[in-house]
Amino acid sequence: MENDRKIDRIVNLAKRRGFIFPSSEIYGGLNSIYDYGPLGVAMKNNLKKAWWDFMTSRNDVVGLDSAILMHPQIWRASGHVEGFSDPLVDCKKCKMRWRADHLLEQKGIKPDFGKNKPLDVREVKCPNCGGELTDIRQFNLMFKTFMGPLEEEANQIYLRPETAQGIYVNFLNVIDSMRMKIPFGIAQIGKAFRNEITPGNFIFRMREFEQMEMQYFVEPKTADKYYDQWKKLRMDWYLSLGIKKDHIKFRDHEKDELAHYAKKATDIEYKFEFSENETFKEMEGIHNRGDWDLSRHQEFSKQKLTIKDADNKDYIPYIVETSVGVDRSMLAFLIEAYEEVKGGRTTTTESTKESEVVLHLHHKLAPVQIAILPLSKKEELNSKSKEVYSALAGQYRLMYDETQAIGRRYRRQDEIGTPYCVTIDFDTLGDKKVTVRDRDTMKQDRVAIVELDNYFREKLN
Repeated sequence: MENDRKIDRIVNLAKRRGFIFPSSEIYGGLNSIYDYGPLGVAMKNNLKKAWWDFMTSRNDVVGLDSAILMHPQIWRASGHVEGFSDPLVDCKKCKMRWRADHLLEQKGIKPDFGKNKPLDVREVKCPNCGGELTDIRQFNLMFKTFMGPLEEEANQIYLRPETAQGIYVNFLNVIDSMRMKIPFGIAQIGKAFRNEITPGNFIFRMREFEQMEMQYFVEPKTADKYYDQWKKLRMDWYLSLGIKKDHIKFRDHEKDELAHYAKKATDIEYKFEFSENETFKEMEGIHNRGDWDLSRHQEFSKQKLTIKDADNKDYIPYIVETSVGVDRSMLAFLIEAYEEVKGGRTTTTESTKESEVVLHLHHKLAPVQIAILPLSKKEELNSKSKEVYSALAGQYRLMYDETQAIGRRYRRQDEIGTPYCVTIDFDTLGDKKVTVRDRDTMKQDRVAIVELDNYFREKLN
């Protein structure tokens, strides 16, 4: 425990407590594919809801859910067929494959992002066996499949590598159906697929993952203003959900590092600390994409994607994009919330003094907000506990737990991030009050059952 990484302890907790499981585990697993367990899917849905509410509560942002399978010409227009690739090297000895830029980063060397300057990994050896590496070649990351009964090139399509293109090709549909006026945004949450060369670090880099993207369409002259606004809005969102200021930062892209479509770009990076040389890593990208996307789709589709300005002149809007990985941000919130207390937190009684784990999750993200805990399994307490559960059900995310001693149940709820525990004891039968325990302070309040709803409305608002 002393020598392993924090991320390793979180992986262990995630499986043990039903957050995240290795996919297809009974068949030996599938590399870098994960399944979300009962608590994991609850937290993931809470995270997506927090983002969705943040975006679509505005009167200038609407939602969309585009298809995973799209016309293959879309990916030619977007540049993915021609240029969506990573630099690949093979070990001549053990045949392992690696991303060249990741090998340099692991050595503490910043890869040269210059478009006309190839990466130089001649001095780097294979991390697996120390063998010599091949020259770099480009590897396209899109998964291919076939539509229809014949597996031939004419029927080849792709699993989408990002969700943004589904927004661009529905640009006119949204304007026409929702009568949107510039500036406005389209938000979308959905699965994407990338055949990563070296996925890893748990759910940070996977081959099947989920994105939350918002594309904001603006007049070209206002793009920089909205780019700066969305940078601040997105940073404030993470801080509002419990990320500490010194654990998150912007990293503006240098000019020779910008993607071909970008006028400006910044990453919101979190302090993942996967290794000594891998501290801050990208969690979200914010880009001024210019008019590149709509221009390309106009060119390839032959459909006019312009709108009128104040002088009745046609123009193609610029796009300010915010794009975040659901899985990466979930991992960041788990890391941020994770605390390991050596010797435990109990001070009022003698304990085994084992280390205790607490997940200090924001109540908007916690899979369970309130745990209902009868002090014993006796029928009179069970009956009263189920009354309390029924009174709060439908308004809060609840868990009913009557197994093991109350101290163990408290610690179990601490491990899964439950902010409040409600204990029903024998005094409850007389005074109609329960004990409410706060996860973070461990303070206990005696609250009348009839006042519980108001109590939690104030705490969880």
